[in-house]
Amino acid sequence: MRSIAVLAAVVGCVADPNIWPLPQNVTSGTSSVTVDSTFTFSGTQSSDLKMAYGRYQKQLFPHSGANSGTLKTCMVTVANGAADLQLGVDESYTLSVSASDCKITAKTQFGAYYGMETLSQLVVFDFDTETYVIKGAPWSIVDAPRFSHREVLIDTSRHFQPLASLKNIITSFTYSKINTMHWHIVDAQSFPYNSPTYPKLGKMGAWSNYERFTQDDVKAVVEYARQRGVRVVIEVDTPGHASSWCKGHPEICPSASCTTPLNPATNATFDLIKGLFKDLQDATIDTSFHIGGDEVNTGCWTSTPSVNTWLEQNHMTADQAYGYFVGRVTDIVFGLGQHATGWEEIWNHFGTKLDKRTIIQQWLPGSTIAKNATAHGYRVIWSTDGVWYLDGLGVTWQKMYQQEPCNGLTDDECKLVIGGGGEMWGETVDTSDIQNTIWPRMAAIAERLWSDRSVTDVTKAQTRIRYFRCLLNRRGIAAAPPSNPTAREAPKGPGSCFDQ
Repeated sequence: MRSIAVLAAVVGCVADPNIWPLPQNVTSGTSSVTVDSTFTFSGTQSSDLKMAYGRYQKQLFPHSGANSGTLKTCMVTVANGAADLQLGVDESYTLSVSASDCKITAKTQFGAYYGMETLSQLVVFDFDTETYVIKGAPWSIVDAPRFSHREVLIDTSRHFQPLASLKNIITSFTYSKINTMHWHIVDAQSFPYNSPTYPKLGKMGAWSNYERFTQDDVKAVVEYARQRGVRVVIEVDTPGHASSWCKGHPEICPSASCTTPLNPATNATFDLIKGLFKDLQDATIDTSFHIGGDEVNTGCWTSTPSVNTWLEQNHMTADQAYGYFVGRVTDIVFGLGQHATGWEEIWNHFGTKLDKRTIIQQWLPGSTIAKNATAHGYRVIWSTDGVWYLDGLGVTWQKMYQQEPCNGLTDDECKLVIGGGGEMWGETVDTSDIQNTIWPRMAAIAERLWSDRSVTDVTKAQTRIRYFRCLLNRRGIAAAPPSNPTAREAPKGPGSCFDQ
């Protein structure tokens, strides 16, 4: 028997299994187990689990006409098969496989999903015998994520992403145990959402009549993701990044020629924001809402006479008005019973004046926000530009793999880093290239957020990430070669998937 316990030094003594992300604790053997193509999942039953059983039974056996095997079922035992999907939900699982037995145990259905995903990565098709096989048995895996928030930001404003594309992206997340789609749904360039309360926002602000989401579309994406253990956290960036709002509602903008930041001098702005946020809350289930707050240039406020007069009457500088705006928006979010997340500029401006319920998302290169905010008891999401921004096409998976969100933090401060993610900004991606821009580099971030902190060896990860990229390709995900110096480049020439 050989053991891979990443909490101990023995991890360096054995070959890591072709499982991505690497589990917390693995014991394996030297035997092979054949898996029958009639293999089924049994045990705990719930509507969510039944759907997952069906998905994974299909995923396990892509080739028809396989010969029979000895392993015919896997017993799944879940303490709560109808758990609510929110930040911090239990995602742990155990998996054991022997010649005649397969068991998955989990506290929630989401942990069971990850157990099934790990099992699916162990099952391979032997083309010589036309049999499904699990090599290295018996297997015993005890696993749980290091961080509870593991995201990919998807930007549907710079380029619209149709429903089918969003669902394919969400499906790809599950293969590396990513559990959050940070949906940057609108921005300055377009407003592709039909707000029931303010329909002019989408009607006037979208790129075209064909590039919008209805309320039911948002609900459908949220439910599709929920069924796969993926949270959907909506971001509506305010007060900057909002020029598209002015096309339908010019009254909330400083002027026709100077459109953002949104106008702080009229309650109409905050009435609209409240109604819009309520519409999106009605379409989603997550208790977190992202308010943006980044890259706010207040020049339009001081250069617009009506807004500047309001500033003078209220004895505010433009920077103080920014604080006033963020305060009102976070109060709206809290009033709706949700937690507010904002980009790190809100911490840079307001620090400990922020409500402790606020989550700070760190992104600026060289930032020390993770240290500063956690030292004062605030929660942080780590997603540094230049190393974890997926639109940075020259950032390799190796560089992404070498990042550590808790560098320089005490153990107590690290506990307040709830996770991080890769940010797929949409300026140069649309449906044609988004998958191969995200993958396989996002896998490096996924492993950093799931596996033990000691799992940092790029050389040891090289074989596994190539194998994982080929697995993604077999599952219909257009992941680019990991050896590319620039993301999403085509292969240099003929060759095996495993050599690219």
